[in-house]
Amino acid sequence: MSDRSDALARAASAPRTALICGISGQDGAYLARELLSRGYRVVGTSRDAQVGSFHNLVRLGIRGQVELASMASNDFRSVLQVLARHEPHEVYHLAGQSSVGLSFEQPVETLESIALSTLNLLEAIRFLGRPIRYYSAGSSECFGDNGDAASNENTPFRPRSPYAVAKAAAFWQVANYREAYGLFACSGILFNHESPLRPERFVTQKIVRTACRIAAGSAETLHLGNLEIHRDWGWAPEYVHAMWLMLQQPTPQDFVIATGVTYPLADFVSETFQCLGLDWRQHVISDPSLMRPTDLRISRADPALAASVLGWRATSHMPDVVRAMVDAALADE
Repeated sequence: MSDRSDALARAASAPRTALICGISGQDGAYLARELLSRGYRVVGTSRDAQVGSFHNLVRLGIRGQVELASMASNDFRSVLQVLARHEPHEVYHLAGQSSVGLSFEQPVETLESIALSTLNLLEAIRFLGRPIRYYSAGSSECFGDNGDAASNENTPFRPRSPYAVAKAAAFWQVANYREAYGLFACSGILFNHESPLRPERFVTQKIVRTACRIAAGSAETLHLGNLEIHRDWGWAPEYVHAMWLMLQQPTPQDFVIATGVTYPLADFVSETFQCLGLDWRQHVISDPSLMRPTDLRISRADPALAASVLGWRATSHMPDVVRAMVDAALADE
């Protein structure tokens, strides 16, 4: 066999490489596990990979199987260097400030960490000229308050938070690079998805962890904001599978990813306390100080396109998610 033929054979048998920006978060860790199970070489980035704890990777038992790289996503040169060095076939952009509530306090950092990092990655991919497939983490927050109507891929955006504004900007950047430069680039417009890997600053984990402490004897009271908001809650490990499916399609396309079933926050709270044999009304108060300047009253999704094109459907719904999170929290105690 010639040297050229030998090189081509090695390239054909080599595993595909995926670069996950934001691998230390909930979605990044679950996606890394999914891709490793499919035989991928997985490279994950963080601002300083030398000092990161990557506790979610440790918790999933995959820390030693992932390569880590330091990358400042708001620095084009840093992004370009990482892409050139690791030569990924697929890039999953899951990094950035991820809290809607915090975005009201840090709007500039939120916009830069989401929109600027998206632009840098897209431009680096265009500059390198390689057939890299790019996934961007969109958000249902972009739709804003759409009343009781279910949002799909054609629903106009009406963002109502700095976080949503940043995600909307990133979404249109992806669409522009796809249309103007021919990049394989797409956005997953994900509705709420939870797991035991969520930090306690997210309301779902705050509810679960506080309820578990109360069940164990704590006299504390759970303080929440508006209990009448309605959300579509799914199971995070299922949602990262949808991300992978999107990059396996013949053409790039944006998809709404959700269960299609919406519940009020009060139901999430009730389900959590019921799992622990408690009446939530004895332990929870709605605290006006926790209300956001603007919030979405109802969030409904129409994930029909994902079902028809990707063959993806959520199998876990809010009660299943709550039980899994409660079981995990009790096991940690």
